[in-house]
Amino acid sequence: MERLNTKLYLRNCNILKENERLRKKAQLLNQENQALSSELKQKQKLAKSSATFNSTPSIPDLNTTPPTLTMAPSGSQHPC
Repeated sequence: MERLNTKLYLRNCNILKENERLRKKAQLLNQENQALSSELKQKQKLAKSSATFNSTPSIPDLNTTPPTLTMAPSGSQHPC
């Protein structure tokens, strides 16, 4: 009986050590996750503010129809 108690006690100690190791690892991962989340939010905020600032696109959309040019009636033009 004494031998079984000692065996169970040692097993329990090992479980407690592993639990503490995993708890520390979880804390580090949580801190890393919070830092990455904060960095992502900051980048999204900057991207949103720059998109609002530059609301006119710098590259024209080639899929849209070009604007039609209005010409003066042919009778009013001077002959060359």
